[in-house]
Amino acid sequence: MSSSLVFLVPLALLLGGMALFAFLWSLRNGQYDDLDGAAQRVLLDEEDGDLADRPAERGEAPGGQAASSRSDQPDRRAGQG
Repeated sequence: MSSSLVFLVPLALLLGGMALFAFLWSLRNGQYDDLDGAAQRVLLDEEDGDLADRPAERGEAPGGQAASSRSDQPDRRAGQG
């Protein structure tokens, strides 16, 4: 029993030290600086371009006119339920 502890305790300390070193290295190199930007860049294709250039994202219809708001549209759920 004690012979296995002589091997396992230093191994656990070594692995913990390596994990701490990797975490501190990632902090110093800015791996956690822009988590939201990195998450959104993954979802974009290179051909799509900037999202701000898309008419639907700015609330405009494709012809450059403002899209109608939801209050202008009839309630499709009326009479159901």
